[in-house]
Amino acid sequence: MATQKALEGKVSLITGASRGIGFAIARKLGELGSRVSICSRDPQKLESAATELKRLGISVFAKPADVTRPADIDSFVQRTESALGPIEIVVNNAGVGYFGPSQDASVADWDQVLDTNLKSVFLMTKAVAPGLIQRRAGHIINIASLAGKNAFAGGAIYCASKWGLLGYTQCVAEDLRAYGIRVSAVCPGSVATEFSPQGTHANKDTSKMLQPDDIAHAVAMLVTQAPQSFISEVVMRPTQKP
Repeated sequence: MATQKALEGKVSLITGASRGIGFAIARKLGELGSRVSICSRDPQKLESAATELKRLGISVFAKPADVTRPADIDSFVQRTESALGPIEIVVNNAGVGYFGPSQDASVADWDQVLDTNLKSVFLMTKAVAPGLIQRRAGHIINIASLAGKNAFAGGAIYCASKWGLLGYTQCVAEDLRAYGIRVSAVCPGSVATEFSPQGTHANKDTSKMLQPDDIAHAVAMLVTQAPQSFISEVVMRPTQKP
């Protein structure tokens, strides 16, 4: 798929990267030679993640940020480019969930999920698109979910955010294709991380579930594909049902 340093000299920005899928993606892209910029709302976990990446020899910039706030997004992008150089790869990974009947949810629950899972991607795209267009190259990868394709009880708000994310991704891909920019979605099923509907892992064999490194592998594939290729969506399931 790629040589060991296929991303040498490139700058990758990953949101929600202090743990789980985001951290695995940052580590994988760093191992491929990219300089990586990571953010999270938790300064302590972010610092720990940055320390671990540096220990692996990866060049990293880390900044606490709330991706639902335009000012935080703009500052994160600007500080990243000042520290590392022009951004070429963006992975919108930050996400939260609400799982329960929608009639029991509050407006605040709705706003938190939609702002984090969907609005933040719009904000980040607006922030990075001018530079990518100017350089006529780049990748925007949005970590979606099979919940963007499948309905389930208690998933109304989360599914709405991910269905919206897939629609947004497909339209932005058409907006930016003419500039040599690829916009893709990765849609995993349940991944063995701390993020999941409460209790859903209780009766599952987590060793059979998708792992964060599996998602990182898919992202690495997307950013190392041949110039004439455009993989617009990756759907991921475990080999065996947990």
